[in-house]
Amino acid sequence: MMRTISLLLLSLCFLTGFKNPVMTGIRENYNKTVADKKLCENTIRELRTLKNISPTQLAYLGGLQAIWANHVFNPIDKLRTFNKGKKNIERAISLEPNNIELRFIRLSIQKNIPSFLGYKSKIMEDKILIMEHRKMISLGILRKNIDTLLKN
Repeated sequence: MMRTISLLLLSLCFLTGFKNPVMTGIRENYNKTVADKKLCENTIRELRTLKNISPTQLAYLGGLQAIWANHVFNPIDKLRTFNKGKKNIERAISLEPNNIELRFIRLSIQKNIPSFLGYKSKIMEDKILIMEHRKMISLGILRKNIDTLLKN
């Protein structure tokens, strides 16, 4: 019974917000922001202007803030920016713990940051949840991003 309820909640998470052109662009460009400083900055700015930000949007904001730390020169600003991003990702996941897209964002950050930042403890948990429910993802770009992340 609980598994059925969980799966229904998961399905609802994937049905909301997918027709949004802003989110489509963010999903399509998420991986590109690692190498493209301007794209990262513009996407963060775009997400910050949203009213009533959803947990998915908040998680992308957090992921992009963590990525932005790569583009910042000052070590103190790098850490501050990364911690802001981490906080936003964790807040989003606390709101929707079974949302695979939020887990993908956290996993993408945790797999690609240095160990000394101490943000790698949920890698296996996120991988397991994503792999168990991957077939439920109907959005092609999200499935592609997840597949790419899991291959690395």
